[in-house]
Amino acid sequence: MERPRISIFDTTLRDGEQAPGCSMGIREKSRMAFQLENLGVDIIEAGFPAAADADFEAVRVISGQLRSPIIAGLARASEPDILRAWTALENARRPRIHVFLASSDLHLTCKLRITREQALDQVYKAVSYARTLCNDVEFSPEDASRSDVYFLCRFVQAAVDAGATVINIPDTVGYTLPQEFSELIQMVRKSVHGIEKVTLSAHCHNDLGLAVANTLAAIQAGARQVECTINGIGERAGNASLEEIIMALNVRQEKLPYETGIDTREIPHQPIAGRTDRL
Repeated sequence: MERPRISIFDTTLRDGEQAPGCSMGIREKSRMAFQLENLGVDIIEAGFPAAADADFEAVRVISGQLRSPIIAGLARASEPDILRAWTALENARRPRIHVFLASSDLHLTCKLRITREQALDQVYKAVSYARTLCNDVEFSPEDASRSDVYFLCRFVQAAVDAGATVINIPDTVGYTLPQEFSELIQMVRKSVHGIEKVTLSAHCHNDLGLAVANTLAAIQAGARQVECTINGIGERAGNASLEEIIMALNVRQEKLPYETGIDTREIPHQPIAGRTDRL
């Protein structure tokens, strides 16, 4: 029987470098990107182009260098951010715009100061605009694991209706437990019309030491993309570790009958100097 394929989305160059002491310049990001390509990563999130000129340039350079992986750029759910991401990505052979907007009442009220209905409208407009630029658009409802589940499903529905090709469910503050996260993924799969036509993803943080466990629970619940970083680096306690996820899938095939494109022989290798002619 053919095993389901899990896509590996590496965000070391975006989320990972937020860890103290892990900030990277363009040359370091380029070297890391080449090694991620050698490793067999499916998607590389190269940066957040609207956040800083250096991030924009890193996404632009990596987009022009790599050929195998999808190259993603992060953007808030606003036209200026999305256009900035697309400008950085437009030379990529396989570009993806990754749009995010908070879905929890805590974030909507205290951070964004908008209502649920305003957020729903913003999601639909932002994803629709991103699709006019790029055929591959991922949407993430930030703080999904602390959101009202029924509103979260409406939120995801708006993104799917607007043309999102990937829906990512983040445990933004590392709050959830594996059983809870599994139930959340299952609820989204059951409640959102058309979800079967998009890729469902998981993005877990390690504040309670459960990022990898939650990621594996999401896979078993139907997620087919996982977001992770090398060595689990990232803000606060870090992200799900790429190496731990991959080796769990490889070693425990009797319980986790999935496959990835990762070449495990490349895991211990250090990033090597890649082409720098465009730096």
